[in-house]
Amino acid sequence: MFYFLAIFISAFLIFLVQPLLAKQILPWFGGSAAVWGTCLVFFQTALLAGYAYADVLTRWLTLRAQVILHSALLVAAAWAMPIIVDPSWRPEGDESPIMRILGLLAATIGLPYFLLASTTPLIGAWYWRRFRTQAPYRLFALSNLASLLALLGFPFLIEPLMGNRETAIVWSVLFGIVAIMCITTGYQTLRADPSSADVTHRHPPPGTPDPADPPVPPIGAARWFAWIGLSAIGSAILLAVTGHLTQNISSAPLLWVVPLSIYLITFIICFDHPRWYQRRLMLPLAATMLAAMAWLSDSLALGIVSPVYALGLFSVCMACHGELAARRPHPTHLTAFYLSIAAGGALGSVLIAIAAPILFDGYYELQLVLIASAVAGLLLSLERRPDTTPYRAAAGSLGVLVLAVVGSLSWQGIAYYTDGVRFMERDFYGVVRTKDHAIGADFRSLIHGGISHGGQLLAEDFQMTPSSYFGPTSGYGRLFASLPAQPRRVGIVGLGAGALAAYARPGDHWVFYEISPAVIRAANREFTFLDKMPATHEVVLGDGRLALARENSRQFDVLALDAFSGDSIPTHLITREAMDIYVRHLKPDGVIVFQATNRFVDLLPLTQRLAESFGMTAVLVSDSPRFDHGPLYWLASTDQVLMSRDPARLSAEIIRSGSRPIIAPPGYPVFTDDYINLLRLLKWKP
Repeated sequence: MFYFLAIFISAFLIFLVQPLLAKQILPWFGGSAAVWGTCLVFFQTALLAGYAYADVLTRWLTLRAQVILHSALLVAAAWAMPIIVDPSWRPEGDESPIMRILGLLAATIGLPYFLLASTTPLIGAWYWRRFRTQAPYRLFALSNLASLLALLGFPFLIEPLMGNRETAIVWSVLFGIVAIMCITTGYQTLRADPSSADVTHRHPPPGTPDPADPPVPPIGAARWFAWIGLSAIGSAILLAVTGHLTQNISSAPLLWVVPLSIYLITFIICFDHPRWYQRRLMLPLAATMLAAMAWLSDSLALGIVSPVYALGLFSVCMACHGELAARRPHPTHLTAFYLSIAAGGALGSVLIAIAAPILFDGYYELQLVLIASAVAGLLLSLERRPDTTPYRAAAGSLGVLVLAVVGSLSWQGIAYYTDGVRFMERDFYGVVRTKDHAIGADFRSLIHGGISHGGQLLAEDFQMTPSSYFGPTSGYGRLFASLPAQPRRVGIVGLGAGALAAYARPGDHWVFYEISPAVIRAANREFTFLDKMPATHEVVLGDGRLALARENSRQFDVLALDAFSGDSIPTHLITREAMDIYVRHLKPDGVIVFQATNRFVDLLPLTQRLAESFGMTAVLVSDSPRFDHGPLYWLASTDQVLMSRDPARLSAEIIRSGSRPIIAPPGYPVFTDDYINLLRLLKWKP
């Protein structure tokens, strides 16, 4: 019984800790979608290391040595609990985010995660060594079921009910229980092994067949390549789809765990029993969905894109993992098989999360993964197998056709993505592009990921004219028009193109906080707001909240929260602790502005509750300007929340005439650094 429980709980903990730790450190790195991808690189690599450790132990050490070494490491890991990230890992602004994330994860969870990762192959090998009555591959399905329960439980049950610290403590207690189970299981196996009394005898690898059994063939290079390649494609398409969704909605645990849950479901189905994977059904479905995903790769209609990509991810991973299950070896090679799967998973995650941002100046990995998946499908269709021989020619022709269609559509998507781009640069925080448009008036837009975040009119006379989300009847426009003529101190979290500088006046001092070096370079090279603004200004590199926390009070008249991650403000900027920092930097009659314009996330009730918590008044300015001709064409509909401790500041006629109060539902929670529930923010109605 302990064999099953140890594997189940360890797998549960492995996938519970992933969103837990990623959520803890997300605020330190600007809420970037790349945080999750980098975390997955660490977790996949640690999983590979755990599988390699299990393989080495079972091949080269006696059973007694295995049990003693593993028990000692488990005790050492339990001694280091609980898993709370040390605040000293917070970045200052100029460090390499990738290396810092990998370092803090290694320091925080490295040894416990490594040992948990080894549990499934190691306990599976001990199980086979003791019983030899049933192949242990269904234990792999069991572990993935536990992983799925952890992933789905985090956003839907654990996150709404428990804070980060409480969850970390519960996790640490469960790790101690797993450690006891694994140690007990090891000693039970040792006592049941007839040769264990001879501690000097070097046992053969567990799973070595009896002499009377048929010989087990060695693993050939082609089989190794297939294991690693199929696993890598499944991992790569998981990260590519997750990145595509989080760039365009928000980087949050809910949007991390849904794709990962789909990925795990395919493992569960395929490794539970061979009958669940039907090649003749799944390969055509995967081919169809690859074409659909390539066709929609540049679409922002996420109501259509999300289900298509979910089904596409499912079908491709079913094909990859079904083929993996069909190629599983004799239990003699159990740990080697698991090691290959982990190696492929790590390879796929490294290619998407580490190599792609270094090699490419734009976001092309989704299209490249779709093409690679189509190539894999073609190779599978051409494979010689008894059940496919009559259909091999037709399957090969279909595979070539699918590859041609996916390749053509992917190329068109890349061409559309790069068409008319003047500037394109990629860093850890995403891809920044600029494009010129000649509709109504010449306009240059700043695009981050797939979302336009304003820009500048190009005609000389209009370059300092407010446009896009910052027009004269927007919340920003009404606020700046209402302020007295005296010099103002203004803080802006999120530089963008620098468009808010259109409201600067002589004698003002403006401070822009920007985490992305690429955005700063785009603002300086492609737009003239900073050069032409009549006020003095400074640009502070780093996360705005962390930078404000380090500074003495700036005494701002206006503090604007205009940062973005995907299509939403990063969630760490809308917590009670963040508000405490903002209020400290505000004059008694100062105003905080939240950019609440969003298609998928409703920030209004949360901003109202935050304002109430600090004794502030909040109003919403919803601006829907007329789309006429000329410069007016580039005015956008916006929602902006203004809040102040001085109600008189918001009672000016120009603000009062265009605003309304915000009503939060009864019992609506205030988010904290320890408690953020994205489910409460999502706009469920289209």
